[in-house]
Amino acid sequence: MERTRRDAPPESRGRTTITDGVVAKIAGMAARDVAGINALGGGLARTVGAVRDKVPGGRASVTRGVKVEVGERQSAIDLEVVVEYGIAISDVAGDVRENVIEAVERMTGLEVVEVNISVNDVHLPDEEDEETPDTRLQ
Repeated sequence: MERTRRDAPPESRGRTTITDGVVAKIAGMAARDVAGINALGGGLARTVGAVRDKVPGGRASVTRGVKVEVGERQSAIDLEVVVEYGIAISDVAGDVRENVIEAVERMTGLEVVEVNISVNDVHLPDEEDEETPDTRLQ
């Protein structure tokens, strides 16, 4: 006997599509939650983003430094990060991978096949935080 649509379970009726932007936001938030991560994004992207964040109506971009590719069942994630000085980079990278994979897989159901991490800088204790530059817009 053939099953009709009405007999099919509700979760199998229709398609769910998850865009790259959704996965990028989840990955960006998960990466920022890891101790030892100072910022995401390359130097120029962080500087331009910090200035843009200061503009009235502007807001911080959770996806700065995050690139993703999303297929039907899998995703791949590339992150550009700045780590805090004194923290073992390999430990931070492992923690970031673990946190990002867990968050993306739990929230989207997509399999994360890889999380590539590019460490672009080390934030020194006496450096001014690039996320909040001393630039005033008038």
